[in-house]
Formats: sequence, C-alpha cells, structure tokens
Amino acid sequence: MPQTLDALERYLAGGAIKWVGEKTAKKIIKEFGEDTIYTIEKEPEKLARIKGITEEKAIEISESFIQKKEIWKIVDFLEEIGISQSYAPKVYEIYGINAVDEISSNPYKLIDVVRGINFKVIDEAALRIGINNDDEQRITYGIKYSLLIASYNGHTCVLRSNLLDFTSTLLQISESTIDIFINQLKVKELIVVEERDDEEWVYLKEFYDAETFIASKLLILDNVKNRKKIDFIEEKLAKQEEHEKIELSDKQREAVYSINKHNVCVITGGPGTGKTTIIKSVIGLYKKEGKKVVLCAPTGRAAKKMTETTGTEAKTLHRLLQITKVNDAQYINNDLKIEPIDADVIIVDEVSMIDVALMKYLLTAVYEGTKLVLVGDVDQLPSVGPGSVLKCVIDSGRINVIVLDKIFRQAAKSKIILNAHRVNSGENFINSKDEDLNDDFFFVQESNQDKILECVLSLYKGRLKNFKNYDELKSIQIITPSKKGNVGTKELNKQIQELVNPKENKRKEKNSRWSCFS
Repeated sequence: MPQTLDALERYLAGGAIKWVGEKTAKKIIKEFGEDTIYTIEKEPEKLARIKGITEEKAIEISESFIQKKEIWKIVDFLEEIGISQSYAPKVYEIYGINAVDEISSNPYKLIDVVRGINFKVIDEAALRIGINNDDEQRITYGIKYSLLIASYNGHTCVLRSNLLDFTSTLLQISESTIDIFINQLKVKELIVVEERDDEEWVYLKEFYDAETFIASKLLILDNVKNRKKIDFIEEKLAKQEEHEKIELSDKQREAVYSINKHNVCVITGGPGTGKTTIIKSVIGLYKKEGKKVVLCAPTGRAAKKMTETTGTEAKTLHRLLQITKVNDAQYINNDLKIEPIDADVIIVDEVSMIDVALMKYLLTAVYEGTKLVLVGDVDQLPSVGPGSVLKCVIDSGRINVIVLDKIFRQAAKSKIILNAHRVNSGENFINSKDEDLNDDFFFVQESNQDKILECVLSLYKGRLKNFKNYDELKSIQIITPSKKGNVGTKELNKQIQELVNPKENKRKEKNSRWSCFS
C-alpha cells in the first residue's frame, strides 16, 4: 500500500476504487490526511462529509478499498510460493478477506480455485510450511488433481488402476495408501466409483451427476407425450418441397419424419450429407404450424453459420441460456440459475463440441414436451471440456438416430468434402487435377516448421489471391493445432500482422501481453 499522502492520493485517483476519481481523491486526502486509510477501512460513514459522497457510496468506497488491499496481500502471498498473481482476484472471490489464512494453512485449496495450476508448485510450498508427506489433505487433493488432469484431457472418469498409478507417481506414496483414501472419498461422496464390465471407473462426483442427469433427462424428454407432432406430415412435407423447389432424399425425409415422431432425435453425418437442408425443412414445417423454433450452437462461429445457411437467427448456447462464460471453469456450477427456454422445437447444431457441463445446463432449460433435435458429426471437433456427449448419446442406442451417409451432388464436387470422408474411411487424399471437381483442396507435405511458415505466409499474402482472387482479410482462415512454436497461433498472428498491418510511426498502438493492436 502507498506509504505517503501523495502516493495515497495517486492510488485513490487511479480509478481502482469505486466512486473515487482525481477530484474526490484530493478532497478525501485534504479532509482526513494521515487518518485516510483508517477512516476508509474503519469509519467509512465519515466519508459522507465530502460533497458528492452519499452514505451508500461511502460504504461502497470502503468495500472496494478493502477488496483491493486484500487482493494485494494475496498477490504477495502467491508470488512468495511461486504462483502467478493473475489468480489473486479469483482467490479473493472464493475466500474473501480470509484468503491468505485459508491458503497458507492449506495451499492445496488452490486446486479448487485455479484451473490448470501446477500441483508440484503447490506441493513444494505445502511441504515447505510443514505439511507432512502423508498428510490427509495432500493425498486427498492429489487424487482430486489427478481426476482434474483427466478432465482437462476430455475425460469424465478414469480407470481406478490408472488413477492409482498416476497419483502414486505424483505424490511418491504407495498405491495401497492412495487406495484407502479413494475409499474414504467415496464414502464422503466426493467421488463416485462405478463398476462396468469388471472394471472400476472413478469420477469426480459432479461429473458423474452431470452424466446421470443428461441420460435421465434425455429419456424423460423422449418418453413424454408428443404434443408437437404434425398431422399428415408426408403431405405437408411434399407441398413444402414443391414450394421450395427442392427434392429431399429418402434419408432426409426419414429424418424429418423421425423428428416429428420422436421428442428427442439425433441427426448425424459428415460434411455435404444434407444436415442443413433437413434443418431448413423442419423450420419451415413447424413455423407453418404456428410453432416456435429456436436454433442454437455452442460457438459464435457455428451460430453465425447456422443463421446464414437457414435464414433463421441462431444464438450461442450461452446467450440462449443467459449464462456467462463457463468454459474456463473446472467444476460444474450447480448453483447456476438457468431460465427455461420458450420453444416448441429446439435445434442444436455442432453438438460434437458440447461437453457434459454445457449439455447439463441446456437440458436443465428444456421443458418436458419440447422437441429437441441434436445435429452434429462425431468426426468433427470434440468438446474442449470433459465428455463426448454426441458420441455417447449415439452409442447408447436409447435415442433415435438418423445417420446421413450420402454426399449430395453439389457437395460431391468439392475436394474438401470428398477428402474429409476419405480420411474417415482411412483412404488417401484426392490431390490430382480433375475437371469434374472444384480446385478447393491442396495438400503440401512438409515437416520443417520454418518452411511451413514460409509457405503459409506466401499462400496467405499472394498465391491464393493470384489463384482465385481470394481476399486475405475476408476469404482466408488459418487453422493451427498449437499456440506455441513457429507455426503456432502466437507466431503466425505476429507474422501475418507484419504482412497486412505493419507498424507505422504515426499510428497509435496498444500493447497487450504478446499482442500489439494498431
């Protein structure tokens, strides 16, 4: 904290404290002098003496000041044990003014607060302050951390034998001791051990509860009376095809009939197999019946594409459910308040990207009697969070699934689509010239990162524009599997920025960590 009145005035005027700006800071220092900090912390009502500060604002100023002061304490403490200060606000949010005492008595609690934190750093700090190697908290959190590491890799559970092996190596403690603690955590209902096919699988309880909820809610939705069914669906679909001047395949008609017949239905298939046409047909049919159809997808990009291809607005799941970003959370928020979705039919696209947490939030908001259509491709991007919801729903055999396997004529001219299917079938790329196919796919085989970077930059800046007049700012997207390295996102963005938006002395710039915006 500032040690002089001038420094304190600058601190208060810096905008960190609610309701206090430059002029108010001067007035506070002038009024209270050396007693300023004591007054703000212990006698905030006195701040109301100053013009413009009400008693209500005085209390909020005090709370804001104390919070910032406590966060600085947490920052100092975290830096002492080798943990980034960026976690301080989150630690304060969880533990409040007692944060330093809570964490210093048991550093392992940081595992509950900070996603992806390094266990070894916490462990070293804990052992330094005198926590024993066989301490109950150390072993308990070692097991929890091991299960969390599995969840970061997309798994909701792990084999008990694998958990024993990993945690034993992590803690340098015998598997037999860890096995005892697994049983204790099971009794305390912090984890769930499930037997399947003569094997034991261990879950963090909330992931087990989420999977159980998803399974049971899908069955409940599917088995409730079908109140949204359209009568004479065959005739009405035929009229719509005639009006829209389209001809659905037998499989596409089967999909539409299936959606009408079942409350929950999965439509799956690779690119170019007609999933979007089915969605458009369902939207048209149900809207003509006066039904409300809601479209959504897990990401902004997917929602935007859905809107463009169907002509009907689609929202992200987070926006639809009116929830803030939860992807960074490592645990499922069971206290999240989710309002029910007002809809007769809910169509969810790109379901392969939905994890168990987001699926639980979605199903919490679906009324019994609402039709739910899950659309996706299990071979597309998996969810970032734990769980393979779409694949597991399909594999369960309990929900009606329509598999689209025919590539339509227009899509069949695209090498991108054809090669996507060939990859899934274990076949080689089509990479040769063919007059009947579009020139939309090229495969350049290279293992040297510098040469890959050089190739990507030349394609982006000139070669693709010369080839088909592709605009680098509107028509080209570069996708890479990593953040680091010469062909990771950070380096690629830097190199591309130098190509299309180089530094100019006259232009204002804003630096933010590794990025520069101009």
